[in-house]
Amino acid sequence: MGFTRRAASGALGGLGGTLVLTGFRQVLAAAGLVGVTAPEQVIARLEELGLLDDPSPETRRVLTAVAHLAYGVGIGSALSLLRRERGGVAEETAVGTALGLLAWGANWSVLLPSTGVHRPPWKERTPKVLLPILDHAVYGAAWGFLYRASRSDLV
Repeated sequence: MGFTRRAASGALGGLGGTLVLTGFRQVLAAAGLVGVTAPEQVIARLEELGLLDDPSPETRRVLTAVAHLAYGVGIGSALSLLRRERGGVAEETAVGTALGLLAWGANWSVLLPSTGVHRPPWKERTPKVLLPILDHAVYGAAWGFLYRASRSDLV
């Protein structure tokens, strides 16, 4: 499969993985385990920097959803460029989980702290520091499954 088709399959897997993650987050929120999400923190940081001029609650929700989906689709495309091997459903789901954790490590230990959005995980003082790890594992598993399913060359 060529570069463009792999990236498109990865983006599709990223979209699906993001939707699965959203459902997972809703379950965690109903259990009282989720506070402010990373996309909400990104939008808040953009406001702090003066890049958003006091958006309405509805605009903030839309921007948060767009940030969430853009991150998921973008990460999905990037993961597809890393994943060139062919495997079965179980293998791709497992590899997707590992790649999801790789995305967590890169973003939560480098990108988010360097932009002032979130502290690195080693500076947190709450068990909730594990939630983004679970999020990215769930996202990655869904991404791997969907990436495998969307690749017509893997019949």
